[in-house]
Amino acid sequence: MSWYAVRVTYGRELKFRQQLMEAGFEAFVPMCRKKAVKNGVSSVVVVPAVSNLCFVNSEKSLIEDFMLSLGEACPARFMWDKARSAPMVVPDKAMSDFIRICMVMSDEVLYLQDITAKLREGRKVRVVDGPFAGVEGVVVRVKRSRRVMVELPGMFAVATTYVHPKDLELL
Repeated sequence: MSWYAVRVTYGRELKFRQQLMEAGFEAFVPMCRKKAVKNGVSSVVVVPAVSNLCFVNSEKSLIEDFMLSLGEACPARFMWDKARSAPMVVPDKAMSDFIRICMVMSDEVLYLQDITAKLREGRKVRVVDGPFAGVEGVVVRVKRSRRVMVELPGMFAVATTYVHPKDLELL
């Protein structure tokens, strides 16, 4: 079993995730809190952090069979890794760390679309204490604070909230 990145059209990622889960698949949509104003009333809502993206953990053939069973109404397609000419697969450790960071759902967790070479140059570390204990990534400075960045190759990265140096172990 592997984690596959799936592109879901027209903002239907939550509905598609629900369909996957009802069919017995493990699925994940990264969520975040966002301030919203409706009729002059301010509130906080939980919305997908990355539009049109869902992750599915299963065998490729089972996911394909499920998507075919939805027929023309299927809103999803595999994200394609052009270098390998195959659907994009996310390594298990990167995905578990990514899920762990997303579950904190802090306003300080950052989703990074453009990962520069400078960001990738950071030191490889493991967080040993706090809500991100066990997460492995690269130390980066973003928005004037030290964070641990976990990259999902070929897609984007997520950076934790501030992590104190005493909570980091060099790898």
